[in-house]
Amino acid sequence: MTSAALGMICALSAGDLAQAATTTTTAKHKHAHAPAGPDLAQQVKDLQAQVEALQQTMAAQTQAQQQSQAQTAQAIADSQAQAAQATATARAAQAKLDMQIEQIPGAVQTAVAAQPKPPTDKFYYKGITITPGGFLEAATIWRSSNLGSDMASSFAKVPFGNAALSHAQEFRVSGRQSRVSFLAEGNINQDMKAAFYGEFDFLGAAQTANSNESNSYNPRIRNVYGTVDWDSLGLHVLGGQNWSLITLNSKGITPRNEVTPTAIDAQYVPGFAWARQPQIRLVKDFADKQAWIAVSAENPQSTFTGTAGNALPTGISVTDLVTGNTTINGAPAGSVASSGFNTVNTMSLNKLPDFVAKLAIEPEIMGSRPLHAEVFGLYRDFYDQITVTSANTIGLKPGVREAAVDGGGVGGSITLTVWPKRLDLQGSFLTGKGIGRYGSAQLSDATLNANGEIAPIHETMFLGGATFHATPKLDLYIYGGEEKENSQISAVGTTNFGFGDLAGTNFTDAGCKTIGGACSATVRQVDQITAGLWDKAITGPYGQIRLGLQYSHTWLTGFAGPNGFAPTTSEDMVFTSFRYYPF
Repeated sequence: MTSAALGMICALSAGDLAQAATTTTTAKHKHAHAPAGPDLAQQVKDLQAQVEALQQTMAAQTQAQQQSQAQTAQAIADSQAQAAQATATARAAQAKLDMQIEQIPGAVQTAVAAQPKPPTDKFYYKGITITPGGFLEAATIWRSSNLGSDMASSFAKVPFGNAALSHAQEFRVSGRQSRVSFLAEGNINQDMKAAFYGEFDFLGAAQTANSNESNSYNPRIRNVYGTVDWDSLGLHVLGGQNWSLITLNSKGITPRNEVTPTAIDAQYVPGFAWARQPQIRLVKDFADKQAWIAVSAENPQSTFTGTAGNALPTGISVTDLVTGNTTINGAPAGSVASSGFNTVNTMSLNKLPDFVAKLAIEPEIMGSRPLHAEVFGLYRDFYDQITVTSANTIGLKPGVREAAVDGGGVGGSITLTVWPKRLDLQGSFLTGKGIGRYGSAQLSDATLNANGEIAPIHETMFLGGATFHATPKLDLYIYGGEEKENSQISAVGTTNFGFGDLAGTNFTDAGCKTIGGACSATVRQVDQITAGLWDKAITGPYGQIRLGLQYSHTWLTGFAGPNGFAPTTSEDMVFTSFRYYPF
């Protein structure tokens, strides 16, 4: 704008000068000798002054413009530097964000892995939760003397040395202990819960079962029962076939928490008190489940021994066992009604169930419950039918009558965590009369007195054990147990009846250890010590493989004769197990 103004002024000045010159020339023509006037010179000076002023103004404006341009350039440079710094910061932040994003999957996986696993071992149907269970097993058994037993050893049947089988070893391979189970649970309402549990293996042996070719052994029931629980009342009801109430529990008095020896042998360890049988059970818990009481009525069965072949004095006979019938008398014409029992098996006469009452405590100790203790009582009723004829020689009135006698016992059990996740101890005992069938050695419940009445045999059994969790995968265990009975003898004159050394035989070591020797010993005591391990060899998303090894030494003691010599025999057994737990 200043330059344009200056140009205009110069143009105007030039025009004025030209006009002045023209005027001057014209004047010369008119007045050739007239001098220049002062007005024109002054105008020129004024115009020159204006030009200089304009030039100064233009210079000042140029300087100001240059300063402004310099400031603008500096501002632009500063902005560019700030932009560059912001860009660098943004890039660094983006790189950090990219790195964090890359790390997110791993962090998420770690976080997910740390969360409780969802229940993938169950499935659901119409509001019912169903949990499958069980394992597949391939086991081997070696015995130093032949028992003719599969996975369940007949401890009290170990032959004495005078029998040929005591010198014949036994080896078997078996898959019959493989097991399948399921648990179905449902909430009837907010306070009432119902459950149904079934467990089966293949240790049943029908009359056609054998190991010749197809090894066609049949399944059998281990446990099938239902439960109803009222949480607010602390009340629990069980009905069906389950472990007897005398069996040691690890948590309260609740099913599926039984503490059995972890041996591979399906008959466990002598001295262990247990049974699996139909029952009705009522349980009540107290004090935040630190105390429990329970009663049960359980299926009865009696086993008898002694009085060779149940031989009794002349004129006296008894019916204490019945054989399963293929038909029932009085069945409608043209039909066959099965008794449901095998014709080669016998059942005892019983008119009352076995009754068991138990008290269990789990006291709170420093924030945990490492101790579980139980006491229980068992009541049994023994019953038979006695026929007496006039030929009897002991003065009994002829006729047929029923006779009943009481039996039972008391016992206790304990489990103790001595070292959390490392060492657990357990112990149990049962003592009383007529309790033999509740022990793993299966000594007899009762014998017969000379008058035909049942005489329960006094017995005491106990078991102690320890399990050491050497690593999260490896468990080592050891158990020791004993079952011992007293003699039960009644005499008529010089003849003994009942259970014990009835003949007063003087046994000898040679007679009881030489094949074909004289040794009609009657077993009164079974002892065993056993040790083994379980290794969780492989664990993955599709189950677990466990390897087991067990060694046991069992020895039997018979009643001593008048000479004080008590016959003995022993058995060594080795078991191995390969198990796959898919669930």
